[in-house]
Amino acid sequence: MFNILANTGATIGIILAVVVVLVLVMLLLVVFVRYKKCPSDKIMVIYGKITANKDGTYRSAKCIHGGAAFIWPFIQAYSFLDLTPLSISVDLKSALSKQNIRIDVPSIFTVGISTDPAIMQNAAERLLGLQPKDVSELAKDIIFGQLRLVIATMDIEEINTDRDKFLEAISRNVEGELKKVGLKLINVNVTDISDESGYIVALGKEAAAKAINDAKISVAEENRKGAIGEANAQMEQRISVADAESKAIEGENKAKAEIAQSKAVLRQREAEAMKLAVTSENVQAAKAKEESYAAEQQAELARASREKATKEADIIVASEIEKRRVEIAADAEAENSRRRARGEADAIFAKMEAEARGLYETLSKQAEGMDKLVKAAGTADEAVRLMIADKLEQLVAAQVEAIKNIKIDKVTVWDGGKGEDGKGATANFLSGLLKSLPPLDDLYSMAGLQLPKAVSPHADKPEDKPEGEGK
Repeated sequence: MFNILANTGATIGIILAVVVVLVLVMLLLVVFVRYKKCPSDKIMVIYGKITANKDGTYRSAKCIHGGAAFIWPFIQAYSFLDLTPLSISVDLKSALSKQNIRIDVPSIFTVGISTDPAIMQNAAERLLGLQPKDVSELAKDIIFGQLRLVIATMDIEEINTDRDKFLEAISRNVEGELKKVGLKLINVNVTDISDESGYIVALGKEAAAKAINDAKISVAEENRKGAIGEANAQMEQRISVADAESKAIEGENKAKAEIAQSKAVLRQREAEAMKLAVTSENVQAAKAKEESYAAEQQAELARASREKATKEADIIVASEIEKRRVEIAADAEAENSRRRARGEADAIFAKMEAEARGLYETLSKQAEGMDKLVKAAGTADEAVRLMIADKLEQLVAAQVEAIKNIKIDKVTVWDGGKGEDGKGATANFLSGLLKSLPPLDDLYSMAGLQLPKAVSPHADKPEDKPEGEGK
């Protein structure tokens, strides 16, 4: 009986040990299966019964980016949110700007689920279970509205020129709204901006024209600087050449003076040598004098002759030196005169060249103006008439000047009745006075005008009227 009980207890112990092992294995399997790791490109959302917050409230979900977590069976489940960026093409058309001009702003937005803890919670609550296409449509609706709002607050000039400010405003407004659904703005790329009225194109043309004009101004300025530099270089070259010539002439004169001085020293030394020779001869003559009076007399004569020759040589040397000095001074004065004459000639040439250029410019402008006048008038004759008509007041003034000193109120005319051709003396006097101005009638005719019949005897002749002139 005791053996039976012992066998039964052993069996029960074995069974309990097996059960415990099975339970442990089951627990390990459950832990292995329910312990989930989160990939780096996803967010793991744990939902169900979640640990309460510090304030005692329960969260709707728990978000994990990276790492791992244990999912309690029966009371918790999990899912993943994909962090892959979504590229959304937003072809916005006819958006109203601040200036009430409608523009088209095609752009591409890149968005993705944010990994910020607070924003991840929004994504878990609003995007969990949605397909990427549904998330793109939701983000696209938000971007359309905010993009229109940003464009409505900006001028076209700001949008077109200050792209950084435009993109910053878009990012600020769009990202603020995307955060509410758990998304964040990664990149904005505005491909092109256009408007129906062509305002932006006109701005571009204006900027291009301004750039071209600035470039032309810069080219003209550089050409001016080049011309000034070339003129300065030529001036410096002429100054350098003149300075070199002056130094060369000065060197030549100095060399001539040194040569003359050297010759004078040589002649002086020759004279001194001659003097020493004469002295030596005198000593020898004195010795010879002791020997013979006749020899002394002969020596005295020779000495006198030599002294005479020496004096003549001194006079000749001094005269030669003075002659060379005068020649050198004359050469220097002649060279200075040539330089002054050359400078005066250059100045006169420059003055005459400037006057010739001024006269050329004046005649060119007159010829240009005459050409334009002829083109405006149609023919050369019409141009001459226009010129005469323009100077007509001066011509009439000159005619009046000829008879202005005649005091009509001091003229007494005795009218004895009818004169020749049935005219009275008074009429003949006035007619003769007017006939003293025949060039006036001719001038009026050349200008295509006509004097009144009262003062022009040819006013009623139709053949004198220029063709096309009327009444």
